[in-house]
Amino acid sequence: MSLSQEDVAKIAHLARLDLSDEALAVYQEQLSAVLAYAEMLNELDLEGVEPTSHAVAQQNVMRNDEIRPSLTIEDVLGNTSNHQQNQFLIQTVLDES
Repeated sequence: MSLSQEDVAKIAHLARLDLSDEALAVYQEQLSAVLAYAEMLNELDLEGVEPTSHAVAQQNVMRNDEIRPSLTIEDVLGNTSNHQQNQFLIQTVLDES
C-alpha cells in the first residue's frame, strides 16, 4: 500500500506536526514501506489458529485471601520520627497558595 503525499499531510495534521515538503516526502516513503511490510501479514495462512491476546499463555497466580494479624500501631510507626495521632506526618507536596 502506498500513501499519497496528501495522506501523509493529513496524518501529520492529526498528529499536530508541521512538516516541510521534504519531510513529507521522507515520511511518505517510510510510512508506505511500513504499511507494505505489515501487508505481508495478510499472506499468512491462519486457518484454524485461535486468536490470542498474548504470544505466550498467561495465568494469574493469586493466593487465597486469608485473615492474618496485622502490625500494631507501635510497630508501624516505630521507625518514624514524624507521626501524630497514629498517622505519618509528611512534607507538604502541593503548595495551597
